[in-house]
Amino acid sequence: MRYVASLVNADKLAGRTRKYKVIFSPQKFHACEMVLEEEGVYGDVSCDEWAFSLLPLDVDLLSMELPEFFRDYFLEGDQRWINTVAQALHLLSTLYGPFPNCYGIGRCTKMSYELWRKLEEEEDGETKGRRPEIGHVFLLDRDVDFVTALCSQVVYEGLVDDTFRIKCGSVDFGPEVTSSDRSLKVLLNAEDKVFNEIRNEHFSNVFGFLSQKARNLQAQYDRRRGMDIKQMKNFVSQELKGLKQEHRLLSVHIGACESIMKKKTKQDFQELIKTEHALLEGFSIRESTSYIEEHIDRQVSPLESLRLMCLLSITENGLIPKDYRSLKTQYLQSYGPEHLLTFSNLRRAGLLTEQAPGDTLTAVESKVSKLVTDKAAGKITDAFSSLAKRSNFRAISKKLNLIPRVDGEYDLKVPRDMAYVFSGAYVPLSCRLIEQVLERRSWQGLDEVVRLLNCSELAFTDMTKEDKASSESLRLILVVFLGGCTFSEISALRFLGREKGYRFIFLTTAVTNSARLMEAMSEVKA
Repeated sequence: MRYVASLVNADKLAGRTRKYKVIFSPQKFHACEMVLEEEGVYGDVSCDEWAFSLLPLDVDLLSMELPEFFRDYFLEGDQRWINTVAQALHLLSTLYGPFPNCYGIGRCTKMSYELWRKLEEEEDGETKGRRPEIGHVFLLDRDVDFVTALCSQVVYEGLVDDTFRIKCGSVDFGPEVTSSDRSLKVLLNAEDKVFNEIRNEHFSNVFGFLSQKARNLQAQYDRRRGMDIKQMKNFVSQELKGLKQEHRLLSVHIGACESIMKKKTKQDFQELIKTEHALLEGFSIRESTSYIEEHIDRQVSPLESLRLMCLLSITENGLIPKDYRSLKTQYLQSYGPEHLLTFSNLRRAGLLTEQAPGDTLTAVESKVSKLVTDKAAGKITDAFSSLAKRSNFRAISKKLNLIPRVDGEYDLKVPRDMAYVFSGAYVPLSCRLIEQVLERRSWQGLDEVVRLLNCSELAFTDMTKEDKASSESLRLILVVFLGGCTFSEISALRFLGREKGYRFIFLTTAVTNSARLMEAMSEVKA
């Protein structure tokens, strides 16, 4: 705003008279207008709002393209985007009729939901009497499940995002992929026939699929050898264009795979994944800690090292003071003292915390809870946990069975559950919650999980009478991620949809991954 004001004032000084219009998107903030007023140019400028809040990136993915939402809300506690989320939900309900079943968990979710309900009440007549087209809406805060967002992705779309960064549904493939001297911008969505078949696959299956596809293409090209003129004419007018396009896409994706393979081999990806799985399962914590120390000392990448430290902290319910101090010191010595503020941010957001001396209360708690009734014990434990936002990951993981028991090899070609998106080692917590709540049609029976997530007051179910909702619409589920969602979660839920006969549509404030989360928290600009 100050910049805009300085332009207007510069024109005034130079004696130029112009008309000025400022368009705010996705919403106009009163604070912005106040700045214009302070700078004395409010009268010269007309302000307008372009409420553009939903961008369809794919057939089942809507993004608000607000990557700043995560830092603004989950770190700064700034609630200005909540109105934008409520407006977006309102827009969807005016287009697709009322939502008969709404479930949500998280503080931001609750505020957005309540604000959206107010908007609905204000404009009561609009959706009245309409048949609902979307049967269930599930809202979820990112801080309910940081673990999933911090893990390395291994489904193809997630890997492409981690390696090349998918921005707004498209990706820039550099010369190392296109094997020419130019980069190529590729739109990644369901219209890319090759991509659509491999996007949700575990990376280990992608090469096999692409080489099979290449053989099929060759066979289709070879058909023209024995054709007469009429058949040739048909082939050229009808099939050739499609084949050429498929050929082009195939070579792009093969190039991308090779490039990913090169990068991952260089990073010793297997070792990294092994460490992550150990952290998720809670085995050999000492070895994992030394792996992270070595990662820091070799200066592999400041963001990667931070991500591993956060994963260790969240899965272990905070680091013991000795480890916290030692890792932090090594990190600052290796990557520079300017990262000090980043540690303070991570601590505030509950991503990288130190166990307080009081955190050894778990044994005491269990003794106390045996003496008192469950209700009172719950209150006592709540009092303990409110001292620090604790991420009781181990307990939640046991309750929801997030680490699948596998007898023999986990077959990634024919996935048996959502854990395939992390090589069969871990079912994303966010997706498991959605699955459980949809099965029960409420949070009933999940009280313990909700308490462990520190969301006792923040989980809600809102159901209206279902007489109008058709069975078709009850199979359609809108999942809203506040603070970003990853491609791995999208793949996992697509899988769940295929298994259970649901169709998921995703609405997120932005697509995220571990590196973006860390960048949002970092005070050192890359």
